[in-house]
Amino acid sequence: MMNENGLEQELAQLQNVYNLLTEFLVKYSFQLVGAALIFLLGLWVANKVSNLVAKQFEKHDIDITLSNFVSNLVRILIVVMVGIIALGKLGISITPMVAAIGAASLGAGLALQGMLANYAAGVTIIVTRPFVVGNTIEIKGVSGVVKSIHLGLTLLTNEEGEVISIPNKHIVGEILHNSFEHKLVSTHFNVSYSSDVNQVLAIVNQVLSSNKQVNQQRPPQVGINGFNSIGLEIGLRYWVPTPTFYQNKYQINLDLMNALQQAGITIPCPVREIHIEK
Repeated sequence: MMNENGLEQELAQLQNVYNLLTEFLVKYSFQLVGAALIFLLGLWVANKVSNLVAKQFEKHDIDITLSNFVSNLVRILIVVMVGIIALGKLGISITPMVAAIGAASLGAGLALQGMLANYAAGVTIIVTRPFVVGNTIEIKGVSGVVKSIHLGLTLLTNEEGEVISIPNKHIVGEILHNSFEHKLVSTHFNVSYSSDVNQVLAIVNQVLSSNKQVNQQRPPQVGINGFNSIGLEIGLRYWVPTPTFYQNKYQINLDLMNALQQAGITIPCPVREIHIEK
């Protein structure tokens, strides 16, 4: 008798659960289907609009970093709006949810101040565009070619193949050097006071003009940098592509040395005289 009563109670509980599910499906099935359709349609629209925005940016030759940021932002905004509409279709009020999200955001903001500062700086970089991918920048003594720009950090690469990660909060508000695709080579050497200075300057200009890697859009600067006890100090400044900076610098130094030696130009060495008194 007790087993039969227990079995009847379990069957009654299952029947109650079945009745509740049936009632829920009958009452809310159309709302569930409608909310799901609205959300799926919203996802489709979000992707289409995001791709359309990206194509328009590409058509007008706008920086890819800004294009990706705006297209992703548009997608997120549309998905959030569609989610709110779908929840409203189910009869769920989002007011308590918004309050809870606001409270959670306050606590998270206090805990993640550094990360949020990087994100805020990343948005500033993407919107104001002080540099773009492919530019050569120097910040706080660190330089390299911009590889990619993210919301939290910027990645640089150098001629050694190293990838340098710089948090964006260390970029915004600091002194930034942007030399675009090229980097400046600034060097000097000495020649004897008896040398023909005009001939020396002509040789240096010839070497720089014959090297295809030297940027001729920014004409090289060559002249007398100063006078010292060793000889005339010849200074030269020219621009080369950043990815091959040292390779070009070393090659041009070799070409200069060969050209000066062939012309009989003396490059003096420091001489120290020692007098020994008895």
